[in-house]
Amino acid sequence: MGRGKVAVQVAHAAVSAAEEARKRFTEWWDPWLREGQCKVAVRVDSKEEILELERKSRELRLPFALITDRGLTQIEPGTVTCLAIGPAPSSLVDTLTGGLNLL
Repeated sequence: MGRGKVAVQVAHAAVSAAEEARKRFTEWWDPWLREGQCKVAVRVDSKEEILELERKSRELRLPFALITDRGLTQIEPGTVTCLAIGPAPSSLVDTLTGGLNLL
């Protein structure tokens, strides 16, 4: 994916996860919104790593959004491109992402 495509996939994930938090986790969403909407972009090396993070997010009952592409431009339809986790307390999110490299 080109840089612009990556940026759009990240935006899709961030908006989708924030919307889930707004609906289901207001105790985390409200402070996150007031405090500047912190986001950290990290990278993984495989689809399997993304899916494992999704599984762990579900287990911890964190808001998340898994993004798959429609395949209209650069990549095949259904390709997993991005996972957003949170908004949630950094102490919880960091248990999943704290060891990952920044994007």
